[in-house]
Amino acid sequence: MTFRSNFAINAGRFALWGLTTFTRGGSSLPGKIATTIDPNVLEALTKNYKVVVITGTNGKTLTTALTVQALKQKYPQVLTNPTGSNMQQGIVSTFLTAPKLKDGEQGIAVLEVDEGSLKHVVNALKPELFVHTNVFRDQMDRYGEIYSIYELMADAAKAVPNATVLANADSPLFNSMELPNPREYFGFDHKVDHDVEPHYNTDGILCPHCNNVLSYHNLTYANLGKYYCKHCDFKRPNLDYSINKVEELTLTHSTFEIDGHSFTIPVAGLYNIYNALAAYSVARFLGVEPNDIREGFKQAERVFGRQEIININGKKVLLNLVKNPVGLNQVIELVGLEKNPFMLVSILNNQYADGTDVSWIWDGHYEQMVNFPIKETVVGGMKADEMKLRLTVAGIPEESITQLNSMNDIIEAIENSSEEHVHILATYTAMLELRKILQEKNHL
Repeated sequence: MTFRSNFAINAGRFALWGLTTFTRGGSSLPGKIATTIDPNVLEALTKNYKVVVITGTNGKTLTTALTVQALKQKYPQVLTNPTGSNMQQGIVSTFLTAPKLKDGEQGIAVLEVDEGSLKHVVNALKPELFVHTNVFRDQMDRYGEIYSIYELMADAAKAVPNATVLANADSPLFNSMELPNPREYFGFDHKVDHDVEPHYNTDGILCPHCNNVLSYHNLTYANLGKYYCKHCDFKRPNLDYSINKVEELTLTHSTFEIDGHSFTIPVAGLYNIYNALAAYSVARFLGVEPNDIREGFKQAERVFGRQEIININGKKVLLNLVKNPVGLNQVIELVGLEKNPFMLVSILNNQYADGTDVSWIWDGHYEQMVNFPIKETVVGGMKADEMKLRLTVAGIPEESITQLNSMNDIIEAIENSSEEHVHILATYTAMLELRKILQEKNHL
């Protein structure tokens, strides 16, 4: 390690100590200080780590959390970025928090990495494994369309050709180009083949070889499924790890089989079964046995803002992050599992981290909510007007929608509601602001 790297690491750790001692901490500042002193500090920090990079549009955070719990059953030193700081400075900060490894000891780092940040960290991280979860339209002003997003992911993989790419086989995009890397695939294989068509407004269903619309033998959601092209030989690759059966989907948990082994996770929705399948695949790739993976999944907790259950004055509040059409539609389907009357809260911000263009809400299937047992509806956030309009167009009576200007007012409305069940759909910065005030009020 060079003098410069050593100085940068010590400066970063001193900043981390100061933040954790005198403030509530900071996830990226220590990394920013360290990289300012030495732009190559990340390479020095990762020297004794086997690195797994998890990237994609949706599911990175929960996939990372489940993977970490599974790997901990076999490996004593597993490092991760649990705060969701998935850009370069946050990743550096993650390594600054790690305890020093003993001589000859190797750790495993399981890192959620933002698609746009891959190019800045991949050469330093030198991952052994890339995990590609999915690619959906997400914050067009930041990332561009889905093919541009995947190009970022593919370029990062090409930069480390010896790294294995573990990809969601059900996404046609992940089979659309040649890579120099070894590849393994996971996917759903839980139903008998039958003909099914995706929704007409679905991205990414053109064959990359001949540009005809793809056909499907099975479809889980959006463009994910057992696809094939009627006009050429393009089709879903063979699966190395697969969902054999979906046994139970409830509002609070999911039970399913992977490669003949039964698992339960404390979150709902097919999209989260994909996350568990990805985590299982990583763990098996690294030699963890199914029974140990099952034990790791049992120890997993809900990730903040992702089906997080909060008690507010005795009310059961379920908080879900929404950030793009596909994720939103999966959350709407999840809310549809609620059998009890409930209060709906929808908070829409358009700060940079949310995406400044909120037109994506018009691709959400809010019309399904008309048949849900919604007794009260509240909208808020920077774009509350747009949110109210979208729900009104969906068929929720305008006079039944209350628009509130502040997060404190929203929380007060929940506290005073007569409903015992509340579902909150919030964009990223809205979710962070909401959680901060809930903590101040001792609800978290």
